[in-house]
Amino acid sequence: MLKKDLRKKYKELRQQLSEEQTEDQSLAIANRLLQLDVWDNTYFHLFLTIEEQKEVDTEFILQILAGKDKEIVVAKSNFDTLEMTHYLLTDNTKFQKNEYNIYEPVDGIEVPTSKIDVVFVPLLAYDTKGNRVGYGKGFYDNFLSKCKEDVIKVGLSFFEPEESIEDVSTTDIRLDYCVTPMTLYSFR
Repeated sequence: MLKKDLRKKYKELRQQLSEEQTEDQSLAIANRLLQLDVWDNTYFHLFLTIEEQKEVDTEFILQILAGKDKEIVVAKSNFDTLEMTHYLLTDNTKFQKNEYNIYEPVDGIEVPTSKIDVVFVPLLAYDTKGNRVGYGKGFYDNFLSKCKEDVIKVGLSFFEPEESIEDVSTTDIRLDYCVTPMTLYSFR
């Protein structure tokens, strides 16, 4: 399928999920993440859930990271440049919702992409090769292209993979893993 068709399909599938299903499946994803061999790393980049889009609720992952004393990095998006600035999450971090209903840090301690070890990547769909479909702005491909070569890219999805995405671009960055409520996929 083409990316635009996959976006439509998975936005509709997400909207069919009840609040209880979203919460239960998000918890299952967080628990399955514990099976990944990533916990020796220090800097973890975590996206903050857009509730209106029924994304995976990352609050459970946030709790795991805090419990393991990890450095948690969150982003602020610039929709003019399609780039993100990354900030260390601290007790003093203040958030506000942007025009796209994304919670973002107002300011804080900036973290260079070279420090980030693991990135939890939002997505709408992905395929059996680790290609992903996001919302189409290219924020994460742009960000991941600037990370160190061995950064670990972990997608989070309520759904199983598509066989293939037909219109993969040379600028698309593949995932290393994708975690669903039922399965942990490795694309390495």
